[in-house]
Amino acid sequence: MSYFLGIDAGGSNCRARLIDGDGTVIGTGQGGTANARIGLEPLYATLRAVSDQAIGEAGLSPAQVGTIRAGMGIAGISRPGVRDALQDFAFPFASVAYETDAFIANLGAHGGADGAILILGTGSIAQVRAGGRDFTIGGYGFPISDEGSGAALGLSAMRHALRALDGRSQATPLSRAVTERFDHDTAQAIGWMDKASPKEYGSFAPLVMDYAEADDAIARSIVEDAVQHIERFIETIFERGASRCTLVGGLAERMQPWLRARTVARLSPMLGDPLDGALLLAGYRAGENVMRSV
Repeated sequence: MSYFLGIDAGGSNCRARLIDGDGTVIGTGQGGTANARIGLEPLYATLRAVSDQAIGEAGLSPAQVGTIRAGMGIAGISRPGVRDALQDFAFPFASVAYETDAFIANLGAHGGADGAILILGTGSIAQVRAGGRDFTIGGYGFPISDEGSGAALGLSAMRHALRALDGRSQATPLSRAVTERFDHDTAQAIGWMDKASPKEYGSFAPLVMDYAEADDAIARSIVEDAVQHIERFIETIFERGASRCTLVGGLAERMQPWLRARTVARLSPMLGDPLDGALLLAGYRAGENVMRSV
């Protein structure tokens, strides 16, 4: 019997799922941050750790481990040189296929068929599979890109809050809630912004959404601007040949009610999760590894 291992390695955590040839889950693993930006050695250590957890839970023998076909979606592997370096990773498996975390999320969302996901989290990016090609739209990095994302909402909230502090715009409940984190002191806010990461900007996104839903005028304008970018993302996804589109990510559920009804009508439910996509990448059901088109 062959076994299949799927791994979803992202910026926040790393998960593994091990199944047998019938699709029964026989082992799982969980670890910490596992994207290419943490360095190759820590990345390899985390991948091995979650693999070993799943294999240990399943109780596989070394001979059975040798039949495993693995698919791993890893955040950040599009960086120069990373894909080549991955080939030096030593795993005791029959085969290992690597892709980005967005790639496996898209595979899982549409069961390996054509379709697209628009990821709305700290950042934003669309992953598309259409007409035999796999490609991305957007995702060039904050603050240049990531339109409609949590980080973009946070940056807009900070801009408004600073303008309200110096009197260039009217203070609102949102601006006061933001500046309260800095004791309503401009110097403290600017000092924070000098070092803030996209994730830290994104921490303001729930606040923006809360106040927008409470009808704060500035919060509403920030969300409505983000929605225009999201609507254009979705239009572009279909213009470029996708037959399905699914919203995913931590901000997706809260943003969807703000979209136009005709846009929501074009969206499709998610058929599976990123680990399902990783297992498809490994070859489960298809009988062969899903190869990335270039």
